[in-house]
Amino acid sequence: MQDGEVARALAAATRSAGSAGLRVEDAVVLNNSNKLTARLLPADVLARIAPADEQVAEFEVDLAERLTRSGAPVAALEPRVHPPIRAVDGFVITFWTYYPPSEDRLGPQEYADALRRLHLGLREIDLPAPHFTDRVVSALRLVHDRELTPQLPEAGRTLLADTLQTLGRTVADRSTDQLLHGEPHPGNLISTDRGPRFVDLETCCRGPVEFDLAHAPEDVAEHYPGVDQDLLRNCRILMLAMITAWRWDRGDQFPDGRRLGVEWLAELRATVGV
Repeated sequence: MQDGEVARALAAATRSAGSAGLRVEDAVVLNNSNKLTARLLPADVLARIAPADEQVAEFEVDLAERLTRSGAPVAALEPRVHPPIRAVDGFVITFWTYYPPSEDRLGPQEYADALRRLHLGLREIDLPAPHFTDRVVSALRLVHDRELTPQLPEAGRTLLADTLQTLGRTVADRSTDQLLHGEPHPGNLISTDRGPRFVDLETCCRGPVEFDLAHAPEDVAEHYPGVDQDLLRNCRILMLAMITAWRWDRGDQFPDGRRLGVEWLAELRATVGV
C-alpha cells in the first residue's frame, strides 16, 4: 500500500478493533505489500488489512477455521473478535492471533514436517480453489502486456514467456493435484512457542505438493517423503519465472521489487542455460 493508504488502513483497523471491544493505542506495521499486516497494541492482536476490491477474506478465514479444527499448523483467528471479518472505509480487515516470535530457528526437518502436516489437513478439505496454472496464466498476461510491464527487457520477456508456457504445461501434465498453501516460503512460516505456524492462506491453490516445496528452502525437500525430483526441479524454475514476472509489473509494491526482478531474471537465464 502507498503511504496515504497505510494511514487510512491502520485507522480502519483501529476503529474496527475498538468496535469489537479491544483497546488499541498503537499500530505497528509488520508487513506492507498488496495487503497490510499490523500488530495492534495493547490488545496484542494481528490485523490483516486489504482494499475491499482485492480481498479474499471469506475464503482465507473459512480455510483457517477448518485447518485449525483439524490440528494443522496454521495461525489461528483472534478469538476475541467475532465475526473475524470487518469492512471499514473501503478496507476489509481480518483479525488473527499474534504469536510472539520464537528465537528457535526452524530446521529443514521441522519445516518439512510442518508442511507435510499442512498438506494432510488440506487433503481433508473440499473447497473450490484456483489451480496453480491460473497463476501461470496471470504471469503470462503480465509478460505479454507491454503496458503492464513497460520496463521488462525484450530478451527477458521472451525468456519468461517461453519458460512459463513450456513448464506450465509440463508440470500440469505430470502432476497429481491437491489443495496447497500456494506460497509456503519462509516468510509465511513463523516459529512460535506453540510450534511452527503457516500464515497467509489467501494464496491457496490446487496443484502438486512439489509446487509448494518449490517455495521452501531446497534442503526441506530432502526431508519430505515421496518427492518427484524432476517435477520439483520444474516447479522451482516455474516458480522463479512467475515471481520474476510479478516484479516487473508496473504496479508491483513489493519492497525493492525492481532490483529483485533484475536479479531473478539473470538467475532464470543461468538456470535454463540461455
